[in-house]
Amino acid sequence: MTTAVTASKFSDTDLDRLADDLNRDGLCILRGLFDPSKIEQWSEAFDKLFQERQARPGGLAPREQARYYLTLPWVPPFADEEFFANPAILGVLNRIFAQEYVMVQMGADVPLKGSDYQEIHRDYRPLFTDQVVTPLYALAVNLPLVDVTEDNGPFQMARGTHVLPRDEALARVNSGEIPMESFHLKRGDVMIRTPLALHRGTPNRTDIPRPMIVLGYVMHWLHTPNVDVTLPRAYYESLPEPTQKMLRCEVVEELPAERTETYLEFKH
Repeated sequence: MTTAVTASKFSDTDLDRLADDLNRDGLCILRGLFDPSKIEQWSEAFDKLFQERQARPGGLAPREQARYYLTLPWVPPFADEEFFANPAILGVLNRIFAQEYVMVQMGADVPLKGSDYQEIHRDYRPLFTDQVVTPLYALAVNLPLVDVTEDNGPFQMARGTHVLPRDEALARVNSGEIPMESFHLKRGDVMIRTPLALHRGTPNRTDIPRPMIVLGYVMHWLHTPNVDVTLPRAYYESLPEPTQKMLRCEVVEELPAERTETYLEFKH
């Protein structure tokens, strides 16, 4: 069973346990990692950004019916080391990744009313074949901007399917042997998961969008053309050198005033 540590401070023992959960189940949850008041700042800024992107042709990437993705701009409050370089998050990642890793993604998945169940899928292929267990070479950090309930589109995943051949995992899910579980989160909670586990988005049946921030981290050698990170030079140069090295990014003098979404959805 996945450990849910409810605390603002995580000990080495906590982080070891969370890393064990992630290796075994394909996900772990850090309860109450962030102050809800800071998440409220993100939520207010995100609502304005989403409305502006909705009104602009190409401002959002469609992800099936009434579900969208948008890449976040590296401006306050989103550009905040407390989130993307958080010691507890990196503490788990450091225990999982066997080599240097980089951050390659900061975006949001947003189902609206009218969305439906996604097809059960993986976001990445195995490194070699399904007959060779793939190590966790990519991880997604999910951060909800609203409380996630059964009504507004919880993320669903089948535990342990990241170490199974895809056809076998699907057969065991379809038979009910391995359930597709819904994961409910509060504002301030963080989920770290492997994109190799079978998962899907679910319908948002409420009138309020359900934004889920996605921070993506991968081993340094993985090619990631589906996502991009672009930082203004002044902000990039203000970061400590280890943080700069952790970001696989394009550095520009100024961010474009209007962004066209370039995200490409990938499912396997």
